[in-house]
Amino acid sequence: MHLNPYGEYAVLLAASLANDPCANRDEIVARTRAFGMTMDFTPTPDDHALTYLVIEDWLRVVDATDNQERARLLNTQMAAAAAYPRLVDHNDEGWHLHYRDENQILPYVLRAVFSVGTALHLSTRGMHRMGRCAAGETPGDPCTQVVIDVTRNGRQRYCSVRCANRAAVRRHRSRTGAPAGKTGRR
Repeated sequence: MHLNPYGEYAVLLAASLANDPCANRDEIVARTRAFGMTMDFTPTPDDHALTYLVIEDWLRVVDATDNQERARLLNTQMAAAAAYPRLVDHNDEGWHLHYRDENQILPYVLRAVFSVGTALHLSTRGMHRMGRCAAGETPGDPCTQVVIDVTRNGRQRYCSVRCANRAAVRRHRSRTGAPAGKTGRR
């Protein structure tokens, strides 16, 4: 990855894989390419399954409600992915750091990238800047998408404008007593 390789782009890639799962290894590799990863990895039969075990572990960090627990889980993941940082220039694309050993398989590289990227995101932007869509707090039409807050003001709570608008309508209806399903337009 380039452009702050272990920060915003890494955590957004993790959220993308969690929110929109890939059907196979090729789709995972295509998604990593879309987010800026350039290395090739030797395929293994378990790449897809192991990648989604990495995502499950990462989602435990997302779902942690206490900052201490979130940090503990993230530290455990970083320890599992620990390697000496290495300066590399693969494919003559420019020198940059990798926080992993050589010749790691795709899921293990993703564990390192996601854990370091998430740690950088949370430590530089705030421990509250990651979670589930706030629309999930509302009964009736919950949303469980992961939200990575990259806004300036640090107040993003919804995964999309659609979820934010639907939640606002529900709050308005509950205050005014308007029946659900009515928009007031003709």
